[in-house]
Amino acid sequence: MKTPFLIAIILIAIGVAAFAYQGITYTTSEKVVDIGPLQVTADTTRTLPLPPIVGAIALIGGIVVLVMGTRKK
Repeated sequence: MKTPFLIAIILIAIGVAAFAYQGITYTTSEKVVDIGPLQVTADTTRTLPLPPIVGAIALIGGIVVLVMGTRKK
């Protein structure tokens, strides 16, 4: 498999995933109370939003790399 083809497939996959998920969600655990042997933690869910332009740029970039890679043959 040639490198431009592989890069194009990866960019297209990233673009489609960015459109599908619209953001990255992760959970962190924070210590709320720490009194001797008593510890209370709270899980908080946070979201890192991905604008649709990120998906569009990756998708278009992947298509351009794919087309340019096939034209050189």
